[in-house]
Amino acid sequence: MRFSQMLIPTLKETPSDAEVISHKLMLRAGMIRKVAAGIYTYLPLGLRTIKKVEKIVRDEMNRAGAQEVLMPVVVPAELWQESKRWDFYGKELLRIKDRHDREFCLGPTHEEVITDMVRGEVRSYRQLPINLYQIQTKFRDEIRPRFGLMRGREFIMKDAYSFHATEESAEAEYKNMYDTYCRIFERCGLKFRAVEADTGSIGGSFSHEFMVLAESGEDAIASCDSCNYAANVEKAIARSKRYPPEEREAEKVIQRVETPGKKSVEEVTAFLKISSDKLVKTLIFKSDDRIVAALVRGDHEINEIKLKNVLNVKEIALADQATVERVTKAPSGFAGPVGLSRVEIYADHAVEHMSNFVVGGNEKDIHLMNVNTPRDFSVKAFYDLRNVVVGDHCPRCDGKLELHRGIEVGHIFKLGTKYSEAMKATFLDEKGTDNLMIMGCYGVGIGRTAAAAIEQGNDENGIIWPIPIAPLQVIITALNIKDEQVKQAAETVYKSLSAAGIEVLLDDRDERAGAMFKDADLIGIPLRINVGAKGLKEGNVELKLRKSPDVSIVKLDHIVEKVVEVLAS
Repeated sequence: MRFSQMLIPTLKETPSDAEVISHKLMLRAGMIRKVAAGIYTYLPLGLRTIKKVEKIVRDEMNRAGAQEVLMPVVVPAELWQESKRWDFYGKELLRIKDRHDREFCLGPTHEEVITDMVRGEVRSYRQLPINLYQIQTKFRDEIRPRFGLMRGREFIMKDAYSFHATEESAEAEYKNMYDTYCRIFERCGLKFRAVEADTGSIGGSFSHEFMVLAESGEDAIASCDSCNYAANVEKAIARSKRYPPEEREAEKVIQRVETPGKKSVEEVTAFLKISSDKLVKTLIFKSDDRIVAALVRGDHEINEIKLKNVLNVKEIALADQATVERVTKAPSGFAGPVGLSRVEIYADHAVEHMSNFVVGGNEKDIHLMNVNTPRDFSVKAFYDLRNVVVGDHCPRCDGKLELHRGIEVGHIFKLGTKYSEAMKATFLDEKGTDNLMIMGCYGVGIGRTAAAAIEQGNDENGIIWPIPIAPLQVIITALNIKDEQVKQAAETVYKSLSAAGIEVLLDDRDERAGAMFKDADLIGIPLRINVGAKGLKEGNVELKLRKSPDVSIVKLDHIVEKVVEVLAS
C-alpha cells in the first residue's frame, strides 16, 4: 500500500470535542470520523485494526468450539417483553416503530433473540451443550456518549451464548470461555486482568470482566499483591479484621456533644480531635417507597451497587433533604442510628467491630460519642457495603489489596436460567422430562479493545500499537522520493517485504522527512524503515521500532531478514 494512494487524513490539531487520548489519536491519525454523537465511520487504517481484532476473536472462539451465527440488529419488542427487559432496560434501549406501528428496538445485546432461536431448534439433551456467537453492530442510546469508541452509541461487539443441560456443563464452558478470553487479549498484545464483577442489567449469578490496564481507565480494579484475586471495586471485598472480645475497648458512657455547623467527616473529626476511623456515617437511601439507613466507617465510602444488591432492588439513590429531615428530625449532616426507629439499618462489616465511636445525634449541631452496638441501636444485618481501599486485607489470602485503573473490554456471565425460564427454553432429558436450559453469556467489545490498546500504548507523538493489531506492520519512509536511487531502493524493499507476507505501507509522498516521521509516529505503525541517499551510499537503511527511541543501521540486503526477525520476537 502506498501512502499517496490511501485515505489517511491525519490532523495536526486535536478536535475540540475529543476527550480521552484514544479518541484524540484515532481522529488525528485518520482512523475514524464522527457521523453523529457516539456514531463513527471507520476509515481504512481504523478498519484494518478492527478486522485484526475480529480475526483474533474469531480464531479463538472457533478454537474453543463455538459456532458463528449472525442475528439481526432490529429486534421485535415481543421478545424483550417476554424476558421482562423491555421496561427494565431503560432509555438506553432505542425503541422504534415500523410502518404498521409495530414496536421494535435496536439490539444492544441479543439474549432474547438467541434464546428464541435455540428454543425453536434444540429439543433434546443430545443437542447440548452448544455455544453460538456473532460479531455484530450493537446500539445503546447512551445519555452522554463520549470518549470516541470507548463509550459510543453504535459499536461492534462479539457476543456469545451457551446453552447447557447441567450446571457442571455450564461451569466447564464458563472456564473454557475464561481461558479463551485470556488467549484473545494475550494475542492482542495487551496487559490485562480478569476481575470478578457485578452482573448489572444482563443478570446472572456471577461474572468476570477483562480489564486492559491503563491509567486513563474509567474503572477501578482491586487486586491482591500475593494471590490472583482481582475484582472490580463494585464487587471487591475486603476481609474484615476481627478483634477478640478481650482486645475491644471497654464500653464507655454515651455522651452528647455540641458540634455547631460541623457536618462533614473532616469537620466533625477535626472539631472532636479524633481520627475518621472512629466515626460512623449514617446515609439515608430511598428506593421506590422504601427508605433505609446505611452505616459505614468515616474513612470508608459506601458502595451503592453492593447496597442495591443486598436490598434486591432495581434502583437506589441517596434520599433528598426533605426525606432526611422527615426520617431523622434533623438537617442533613447530623443523621445517626441511635433512636432511628422508623427505618431499617444496614451496616458495613467494619462497623460491626467498632467500639466507642461517634455518630450524628439526629439533632441540629449535635453528635453522640462513645456509641456502641448492640447496646445503643440495632442493626438489621451487617454486610460488605463499602469500596475497598489500598492496604485492605485480601479475602482469599493474607495479602493486601492494591488499586489499579482499567478499561473493560470483555465480560463473561453465568446466566443460569434467567432467560430460559422467562422465555420457556426447555429440553427433554434422558427420561423425556422437560428441563430449563442453563445459559452463559460472553462479550468482547471489538472497537473498545482497539481504543483500549491506544489508551495503554501511546506517547506525546501518537499511538504505539501492539504488533498483532497494528493496522500495518511496517512503514517505509522514502526520504526525498524525487531521488531516483532512493525511490528505487524504497520500491525494492517494499516489494520484498510484501512478497514475504509482511503488511507494509510505503510513504512515497513528496514531503519533508520531519513531516513523514511525525505521521508515522502518529499512526503508530510498529516498525519504520528510513531510506535516504546518505545511508544508501554505504548500502544501509535505518530501522526504528515505534516503541523505542533507538535507530539501528541495517544493510539494505539484510533488511527483510531483520524485519522478519523483529516481528517474530
